[in-house]
Amino acid sequence: MTINLLNDRYQVIRTLGAGGFGETFLAEDTYMPSKRRCVVKQLRPIQNNPQIYQLVKERFQREAAILEELGGSTDQIPTLYAYFESAGQFYLVQEWVEGDTLTAKVQQQGLFSEIAVQELLINLLPVLEYVHGKYIVHRDIKPDNIIVRYRDNKPVLIDFGAVRESMGTVVNSQGNPTSSIVIGTPGYMPSEQAAGRPVYSSDLYSLGMTAIYLLTGRQPQQLETDSQTAEIIWRQYANHISLTMAEIIDRAIAYHPRDRYFTARAMLDALQSITNSLPPTQLAFKEPTVVSAPPPATIPITPQPSYQGNSQNSILIGSLIAGGLIGASVIISQVLTKSSQPVAESIATPTQTSSNTTSQITETPAVSLPTIKSSAIPQIIETPQSPPTSTTSTPPVVNTTANDYSWLSQRPVTDADLNGKDGFELDIMRNSIFARYGRRFETPGLQEYFNNQPWYRPIYSPKKFQSKLLSQLERQNVDYIAKYQDRYNLRYFKK
Repeated sequence: MTINLLNDRYQVIRTLGAGGFGETFLAEDTYMPSKRRCVVKQLRPIQNNPQIYQLVKERFQREAAILEELGGSTDQIPTLYAYFESAGQFYLVQEWVEGDTLTAKVQQQGLFSEIAVQELLINLLPVLEYVHGKYIVHRDIKPDNIIVRYRDNKPVLIDFGAVRESMGTVVNSQGNPTSSIVIGTPGYMPSEQAAGRPVYSSDLYSLGMTAIYLLTGRQPQQLETDSQTAEIIWRQYANHISLTMAEIIDRAIAYHPRDRYFTARAMLDALQSITNSLPPTQLAFKEPTVVSAPPPATIPITPQPSYQGNSQNSILIGSLIAGGLIGASVIISQVLTKSSQPVAESIATPTQTSSNTTSQITETPAVSLPTIKSSAIPQIIETPQSPPTSTTSTPPVVNTTANDYSWLSQRPVTDADLNGKDGFELDIMRNSIFARYGRRFETPGLQEYFNNQPWYRPIYSPKKFQSKLLSQLERQNVDYIAKYQDRYNLRYFKK
């Protein structure tokens, strides 16, 4: 029997798809003068059990409300027009997005270039950041669930898994409602999601696997895994992409969640550090009352030297070396002590846009820096002649953003990174490692500070936070900074 009219309103044009949870139709809204087209999803519970029908109904209503909020705020998630139930089945009516899925794009046009994948990810990650900010994990990101819209070529994220999970509601042996199914697509979902415990970085894993498909044309099942580490082996099929891009994807698809980017913003920052030609992407909101995704730029906590001062230092150092190493070593030490931070750090800071750029600038300095990095100079930089600023200094006023210390998850910290910083900044630097994993703080001043950071998503209480979430490098950096603070009595926040 062919369904022609749903809810006495939606005229079915054709079936778009069918599966275990129901069917999806393209329809016209006969109540609208424009006869606008829409997508109607017919969802049916997996069990025809009157006892749990009410539970399914409640879950469906809750998830529909979430979809209404998400789609009503950003134009990269379909708008929810209506939802209703009829004859024991549930229906969602959503915006019809005219475009092609990523799967169709690859079939029509072939593999994506590295730049095309970068642009796609940069346009999608702010959407994920917004979704995760609402404490929602999509759980089914894959090429079929990302549509490139015809009118503006923007990627649109469709088919959230939460509604389908509500259709799988059953009652367990203890009499509690639960879901009997795992939402996700094999190969595109990580191991913790397959075990029924998805986290925010599970979506980043799925996005990374989607990027691999676009670059190689290979589905996850066609890729091997390392027998020792369980990591995906894929690089040999994408020799045309840069090493940095490959490393970003590798981190996104790391087997263990602690080795991945913890937030969509962190992955976005890494991508934007290698795509200077692409402008930072801002999430387009439909209503101005909704807070938009934060821009990647940061405001330094401490005053930083200008480019002009750095140029003068470089010229002076160069002329001194030409005049003689003995005299130069004396005057260089005087020049360097004028800055509140080591030379390598102060030169990197003015151009700092993300964790990755900081790391790259520090490891690959400007042309004038090799003369500074002689065997004698590190002694001057890393061994302060007197202890840094005392803890009695008044912290600067910081309202919204701070220095980006995400590099502490990428390389070991040294004294050169800490010299010249007061107790306030060192406390923020050390605790930012915990804050990026969503830890709350017992110290009111610390909690207030991180509450003002747009990237901060408090999840764990101090007692429930598990240190195993941190990588070994991050734990080492926490200990290193703490010992440095104790050595020079540089503590600002007190419990």
